[in-house]
Amino acid sequence: MPELPDVTVYVEALERHVGGRVLEHVTVVSPFVLRSVEPPLAALEGTRVTGVRRIGKRIVVGFEGDRFLVIHLMIAGRLRWHAKAPKLNRRLALAAFAFDAGTLVLTEAGTKKRASMHVCAGEDALRAFDRGGLEVLDAPFEAFDARLRSENHTLKRALTDPRLFSGIGNAYSDEILHRARLSPLQLTSKLDGPSSQRLFEAVRASLTEWTARLRTEVGAGFPDKVTAFRDGMAVHGRFRLPCLDCGAPIQRIRYADNETNYCAACQTGGRLLADRAMSRLLKQDWPRSLDEMERDDALRAEG
Repeated sequence: MPELPDVTVYVEALERHVGGRVLEHVTVVSPFVLRSVEPPLAALEGTRVTGVRRIGKRIVVGFEGDRFLVIHLMIAGRLRWHAKAPKLNRRLALAAFAFDAGTLVLTEAGTKKRASMHVCAGEDALRAFDRGGLEVLDAPFEAFDARLRSENHTLKRALTDPRLFSGIGNAYSDEILHRARLSPLQLTSKLDGPSSQRLFEAVRASLTEWTARLRTEVGAGFPDKVTAFRDGMAVHGRFRLPCLDCGAPIQRIRYADNETNYCAACQTGGRLLADRAMSRLLKQDWPRSLDEMERDDALRAEG
């Protein structure tokens, strides 16, 4: 799912490409994607884009008449820019927005259609899409620490809860926790002051650096390689590959459609965190540390 760095770069690219331009026509390819009826989507046609912003992981395009198009890309949704009117792939395309300078196409890969669009009128209606998460890049440490400790969760869950923090998801939370040298399963209630400060600094550094990196990649163009798995990531998507800092194999915890990646040597003192499915299957044979895992791997290699 596109997170704060990706969405920020999308917003900036949209400002460059459609800011101040008139939306000439909207084509809805998959009706399910439009989750609102009033105001109608067609009401945006013939009106000018007044600005683009981010609310959490949502992209908000403002139009004349105090109307807003709110796009949530979810996991597989993406935005594509075409200088010339494209032939729409009805298997991938959800909607197309034609401007005089080109066409913006909302796509979604896969069969689970989760991306959404809403049209709303007025700032009061727009506020309903704000989950209340703290904008960490704009907040002091004291506000971050208070929000972190407001509920007792694991650090992984706290960072990715949109009610607590804005724009952080599965991928960048892995990178943040590795940078802070903290376990994803560390409870917020048991986090000491220096660790909280280290986490705060890791959040700001990771999000700032990745946003800058993505800006450089896109340049004056439009993002066309938005993915949760990027070269240069320390742990996310690197299961079994060596940690870029210490060389130990990256570990993972799998649950539902997500997984958490971490370095046991850097983050948990060498202790392996229990993967719910595999630890239930292996029971007492589940390795508890890197040393046990390496011993088991050596025995399997010999046998």
